[in-house]
Amino acid sequence: MNGYALQRGEHRRTYPLHGWLGLGLVAVFWSLNWALEGLRTHWAFFPMWLGYCLSVDGLVYLRRGTSLLSRSWRRYVGLFLLSALVWWFFEVVNWRLQNWQYVGGELFTSLQFWTWATLNFTTVIPAVFGSAELMASFDFIKRLGRGPVVRPDRGTTVGFFLAGLAMFTLMMAWPRLFFPFLWLSVYFITEPVNVWLGHRHLARWTRRGVWRPVMALWLGVLLTAFFWEMWNYFSYPKWVYHIPWGQFWHIFEMPLLGYGGYLPFALELYALYHLVVGLLGEEDSDYVRL
Repeated sequence: MNGYALQRGEHRRTYPLHGWLGLGLVAVFWSLNWALEGLRTHWAFFPMWLGYCLSVDGLVYLRRGTSLLSRSWRRYVGLFLLSALVWWFFEVVNWRLQNWQYVGGELFTSLQFWTWATLNFTTVIPAVFGSAELMASFDFIKRLGRGPVVRPDRGTTVGFFLAGLAMFTLMMAWPRLFFPFLWLSVYFITEPVNVWLGHRHLARWTRRGVWRPVMALWLGVLLTAFFWEMWNYFSYPKWVYHIPWGQFWHIFEMPLLGYGGYLPFALELYALYHLVVGLLGEEDSDYVRL
């Protein structure tokens, strides 16, 4: 444990217990998921990814003295609940797009598939937000200089909103051509709504040319995506991709160009989270700290 100690003046922090629990879950269920044959990932996925979430949260606490779980376990549980709802939205849209499918899913009844899928979908947002907070703790993020200024003025927000609606409409009408808009349209629609309703939004930073939260989300989701795709590769059931174009240079099951979709996806998660918590009465929630 001393190897994980962090000295800040006279204050000494150690890797927390929940982080060690997370590492244990990852070690056990990663090994089982890759070593066993036949159906196993439906029950191994959640504990493996819960382990990821807890171990990353532990690293954030070690580096910053605060983390999603340590700030509020109730809100942390809320991230899991919201995550399932959000990812089911993307699953519903995918019924039209048919961009990914679950190999082995046909071996379950509809109720079994829905139950296991819902449980496993709960880990998406906690994993991404935890990884983003981890990235935000590094000095190279803190030292980022000013970037382009994007102000949430009326013209910009209306333009974003209309562009988002147009992208979503094109995607649903002609999915073979416009399927990538799934990972852009939701953010373009949701971010202006957060601005108009007074909820927390990323433009509160970009209006000053500050892109640190955006960069933390981008790097955090890429870290998460690496483990998503790597652990999925030798899983069963597993997901595979069937996109109309761009099927080349695969890293695990994902085509290289597909990793670019993770960047706006992280922004979508951030915007959707703050839309929901804002509607629940926390218009300026600072629970997620980037």
